[in-house]
Amino acid sequence: MDRATAPVKTRRASFLGGERFAVFAESLLTGVWIAVASLGFVTWPAAFAAGARHLRRRVGHEGGGLREFVRDFRTAVRGGWAVGLAGWAAAAAVRVDVLAVRAGIPGGLFVGAVGVLALIGLIVAVLRAAAVWTPGASWRALLADAGRRTVLDPAGSFLIVGGLGVVALSALSVAPLAVPVLGAVAAAAVAVEERRRHR
Repeated sequence: MDRATAPVKTRRASFLGGERFAVFAESLLTGVWIAVASLGFVTWPAAFAAGARHLRRRVGHEGGGLREFVRDFRTAVRGGWAVGLAGWAAAAAVRVDVLAVRAGIPGGLFVGAVGVLALIGLIVAVLRAAAVWTPGASWRALLADAGRRTVLDPAGSFLIVGGLGVVALSALSVAPLAVPVLGAVAAAAVAVEERRRHR
């Protein structure tokens, strides 16, 4: 069959990048699901865990959709809410550090910088834990392993930080863009963990 007689559907898939485009589009849709599931504030780790599991299923050509995402989210939130609460507590502590820097307290700049770096490290560790979450997994064990990977795999951690930077820039330029881009962050975390697993 020559190019002129190739089915339109095949040519269209080739033009759009086929599977890669489908995964990219799925990650953007997943970002919307993650954003909605994160509206409970303390539910953001569970939302990312469910989103990452959905993307792993999509890449593995397994079934899955919104119903499976919701089921995974409900399972992940049972222990994940405490992780989300701890994340917000850490963010509040860093805010106090930043206020100390602005007030000109001696040593405040150093404390503020350490606090911001620690918060970024914590967020990356949570995202790495969420990327490998499965039903029945202990969040405590996942976070302990993810913390080690965050330090021992700086290249992967910087990739996730880059994804978070894209979300922040999207929110600053056009706020609604930050919602679907959350799925790209989840996809980046999944890719980082897959890359490390296959090394």
